[in-house]
Amino acid sequence: MLILSLDTSTRSCSVAVHQNDQLLACYALFTDKSSSGMLTTLIQNTVEHTGFQLSDIDVIALAKGPGSYTGLRIATSTVKGLCFALDKPLVAINTLHAMAAQLSGSLPTDYLLCPMIDARRMEVFCGVFDQNLNIVQDTQALVIDENSFLELLTTQKIIFFGDGADKCKAALGNSPNAVFIETQIYPSAKTVGELALKAIDSQQFEDIETFEPFYLKDFVGTTPRVK
Repeated sequence: MLILSLDTSTRSCSVAVHQNDQLLACYALFTDKSSSGMLTTLIQNTVEHTGFQLSDIDVIALAKGPGSYTGLRIATSTVKGLCFALDKPLVAINTLHAMAAQLSGSLPTDYLLCPMIDARRMEVFCGVFDQNLNIVQDTQALVIDENSFLELLTTQKIIFFGDGADKCKAALGNSPNAVFIETQIYPSAKTVGELALKAIDSQQFEDIETFEPFYLKDFVGTTPRVK
């Protein structure tokens, strides 16, 4: 089973190839602006590095969001094109779920995981998971203040991480149970591929024609002011 997985949810853009549960290759780009425009080149380079061809891929997996509207839209269009052209099935993984998988099992079992993606101002896309990746709080767009996660923080330690976590320190940092990781953790196609294998085992495939990214909230553009 060869799995091609992609993530363009943030300014990090990554592609990975797994053979069953073994990682064969993972390439990532990090830029100040969205790097999803390099996605097709990154896919080609990653697959070629493994010695396989795109036609050898069995399943394509995508981080479906939440995250960057533009990044998710580009990745979805690219993946749909590949799935139709190569006649391959599609698996979609929640981006925050995949982020939580990066830390799952590496911390004390009673610690909760709260990946955060910057959604501008004091708003973040976030969710809370336990160490087994069970959902404690559903994915949501949340404006952070001193009362956020108050009930959970009274009884359990929560690890906050991701590019949305830094701006939450001022509001949540006074709680002794709020822990912020210094190392920046971005979404990665590596854990998207790992979770995709479980989704494949349970036949959780998407309808390619009707699939849409998990934007979570409506895109709001800016219109130049007319003088």
